[in-house]
Amino acid sequence: MQEKRKIRILMTKAGLDGHDRGLKVVSVLFRDNGFEVINLGCYQTAETIVSAAVQEDVDIVGLSVLGDEYRIYVPRISRLLRERGLNNIVFIVGGTIPPEEIPEIKEMGADAVFLPGTLISSIAEDIRSLVDERNS
Repeated sequence: MQEKRKIRILMTKAGLDGHDRGLKVVSVLFRDNGFEVINLGCYQTAETIVSAAVQEDVDIVGLSVLGDEYRIYVPRISRLLRERGLNNIVFIVGGTIPPEEIPEIKEMGADAVFLPGTLISSIAEDIRSLVDERNS
């Protein structure tokens, strides 16, 4: 019986936000929960993120945010994923985000938004379901 491939997730931060502690911690927690993690690091552009997603053949792009730079990068990343026909890639956003802004972020193109304090087991379960839905 063939073993199922690990879900590959690209973790990154966009723009000038260099606060990477959350990115690093969540990346390790994803790895510990069975994901293959590619940590692209900070200071990325939307174009670099989407190009890396293609090159690394990922199932998920995870954008870590602090502040409101997501207003710039979520729509850009979402648009580039669509333009390149990458509808199979799940796009998630996490970080310090006011809960009332989650619907807006989803309207901008994020498939899921996770706030601080969300259990990693819950996040892992949610994104596994999203990946399964995309691949069915």
